[in-house]
Amino acid sequence: MNGSEPDNSGHRARLRQRLADGGGDALLDHELIEYLLALAIPRRDTKPLAKRLLDEFGGIAGLLTADTGELKRVEGLGETSIAALKIAQGAAIRLVQSPVKTRPILSNWQALLDYLRADMAHHPIERIRVLHLNTKNMLIRDELVAEGSIDAAPLYVREVVKRALELSSAALILVHNHPSGDPSPSKADIDLTRNVAEAGKWLGVAVHDHIIMGTSGHVSLRAKGLI
Repeated sequence: MNGSEPDNSGHRARLRQRLADGGGDALLDHELIEYLLALAIPRRDTKPLAKRLLDEFGGIAGLLTADTGELKRVEGLGETSIAALKIAQGAAIRLVQSPVKTRPILSNWQALLDYLRADMAHHPIERIRVLHLNTKNMLIRDELVAEGSIDAAPLYVREVVKRALELSSAALILVHNHPSGDPSPSKADIDLTRNVAEAGKWLGVAVHDHIIMGTSGHVSLRAKGLI
């Protein structure tokens, strides 16, 4: 063996070949993360670290959506390896985001849910986003409007409607996540949605839905008859 090669180069070569032959499905979750980290830390056996990360963050989704600050607290992860994980997350989100940007939202609902799940379901802090749509229900702006504590984020009806008028939005979809994992709407969620819908109605801005994302699934307030 050449002294410059890592001791586990043969193992990595086998992973690389399986990946080339069968794509991502050919590797187990820990093998995907192991190989990703190996690109950032080429002189180290990354299998133990990959397994520990998946265990600590509850799987690939939790790991890739973990906050950079959380990742920095993990022994063995440096700036380069954290950057590799964030690049993987960014690429995955771009992949599921593409159809949301290029087709009418209401006729492509599953793609929207896939995108929101990838981006928000595992986030440890509650975040509220507003999707602005034009008259053809095409997405014209996707904005993060509030970020809160572990269980709350402020949203002001006046600011939401004001922004809709600035963008000439025809309709809105409200979205937020529940870090607890349970997407069941609270009374505050329902009241907020109805207040935004009522304010928008007088100005010609419809509220199509309010979607709550959680690790255990999602809830549509429209589907539940709460709007």
